[in-house]
Amino acid sequence: MSGTVDQGIAARKVMVICLGNRDRGDDGIGAIVAQKLVGRLPADVRTLARSGDMLSLIDDWAGSDALVCVDATAPMGTPGQIHRIDLADGELPQVLSFMSSHALGIAEAIGLARMLQLTPRDIVIYAIEGCCFDGGALMTPEVVAAASEAADHVVAEVDRLRRRSMKVASHA
Repeated sequence: MSGTVDQGIAARKVMVICLGNRDRGDDGIGAIVAQKLVGRLPADVRTLARSGDMLSLIDDWAGSDALVCVDATAPMGTPGQIHRIDLADGELPQVLSFMSSHALGIAEAIGLARMLQLTPRDIVIYAIEGCCFDGGALMTPEVVAAASEAADHVVAEVDRLRRRSMKVASHA
């Protein structure tokens, strides 16, 4: 794909961030999805696999017009189920609890960034239900199996977000 969608229209800057800790069971799903995305996204789409300090995300997504995030969520009944959350429709649903081995997770980072007006215009999260988040635990087979489908969703989402182009200011 080229850097422009059409004459006078610039492709939006889209970033993909896959979150999680490989050493905490199903929390490692973000890293697996990131691996499945290699070579599948346009070269101008920044992709990052991150574990650790979630406040660093604010710096990571700086300058992006749109963000696609992949993260594990607490069990709600179906390990491996993928939930799409479009924050253009509002806030993160209270029913979802994102897993973090730190005091702050993705929900808190987005909330803080929104207060500071530092979020990309569009944010879509793919939350994958986990089952076990114990240190040193293996990933649940259903969660591992969801990685390919989640990667497919991310590829389609990136394409959709890039097509929602922003008009380039004309220079007269």
